[in-house]
Amino acid sequence: MTQDEFRDCLIAYLADALEPSQAVLVLSMLDQPKYQQVLDQMMKEDQERDNGAHPAFPVIHQRIKQELMDRIARETDTPVYKINGIRKWWWAAAAVVVAMAVTVYFWPPRLQDDPLVRVNPQVPQDLPPGRNGASLTLADGRTIELDSIDNGVIAKEEGSEAILQNGQLTYNDTRENSHETVFNTMTTPKGRQFQLKLPDGTLVWLNAASSIRYPTRFDGSSREVTVSGEAYFEVAHVTEKGKRVPFRVLLNDQTAVEVLGTHFNVQAYPDEKGITTTLLEGSVKVTKATGSMLLKPGQQSIANRNDNLLLVQHPDISKAMAWKNGLFNFEQSSLEDVMKQLSRWYNIEVIYEKGIPKITFAGEMSRNLRLSGILKALENAEVHFRLEEGRRLVVMP
Repeated sequence: MTQDEFRDCLIAYLADALEPSQAVLVLSMLDQPKYQQVLDQMMKEDQERDNGAHPAFPVIHQRIKQELMDRIARETDTPVYKINGIRKWWWAAAAVVVAMAVTVYFWPPRLQDDPLVRVNPQVPQDLPPGRNGASLTLADGRTIELDSIDNGVIAKEEGSEAILQNGQLTYNDTRENSHETVFNTMTTPKGRQFQLKLPDGTLVWLNAASSIRYPTRFDGSSREVTVSGEAYFEVAHVTEKGKRVPFRVLLNDQTAVEVLGTHFNVQAYPDEKGITTTLLEGSVKVTKATGSMLLKPGQQSIANRNDNLLLVQHPDISKAMAWKNGLFNFEQSSLEDVMKQLSRWYNIEVIYEKGIPKITFAGEMSRNLRLSGILKALENAEVHFRLEEGRRLVVMP
């Protein structure tokens, strides 16, 4: 078994998609060094998403293994499991709570033939989760596929170099004299996400089905980029002659977000009801033709299609940031909202066979799961799915 296959099997167990007898086989493989490396890498990725290594990381491997073995011993032949919360670790967050009323149950499928994992028989095909990848359009119109080339300098334009390094694009200023300002555009299709370090040091995480247009160098007096879709920014603090240089994000319906140095998320997908700006640190000013609004940390603004600006005093920050942290967050989400997220991440077209069922969901799931793993949990809401050729997911009543 390859390490990638073992990773899928371990995630399937931790999502309660394997029975105890099958899980024993998976866990017994943890004694082999190459499979221990898989678990270690998964935990390391989780810790990096939490912005720092766990202080007890050297002993986590044995602790997790013991927890899993204890869990097997506690399980019985009862096929019904109650899921009543989402814990911090990804191996618990892989299960979703489907909230139609108060109590929600999860029925794990019977897996036959293969002792490890099989796709839900109601789904004739399966799809992997999205991954890192993007297209870079240069000033002269050339396009570079960033997920199909090696690390190193990938382009040189007007006094700057574009450098690809381990899934992140950065820029190096090589100018000796004044050069014309040129623009690049990074685009993530459905099923892809990417990281970008702008020439001023600002970090950008670009979600699936999104784009950002930016200069390959900033002239010092202003900083301005244009975004469509969803992006998270950690804006670098830049001064010019003792004054802070503002940073502006232009969005796709004449909404602008102006910041001085902060962390925030913007969602501006054209199929959403409005543009949402969520502030984590610092301050931002959201502007539309009809007015403006200053946000404080922990606040959110919604610019709807009627040119109104709405202030949300206590938004669910974890929901806004879930995608960057490798999660789907379905808290108080309609089926339509859930399907929009899946459509972007798994690159699928969603079709409703008989209208959109009125169902509300809650909970979180890992974005590392295959599509079948997500659908298994969602089907507890009495909604069923059929995956057809051409990446069409049909929602059935």
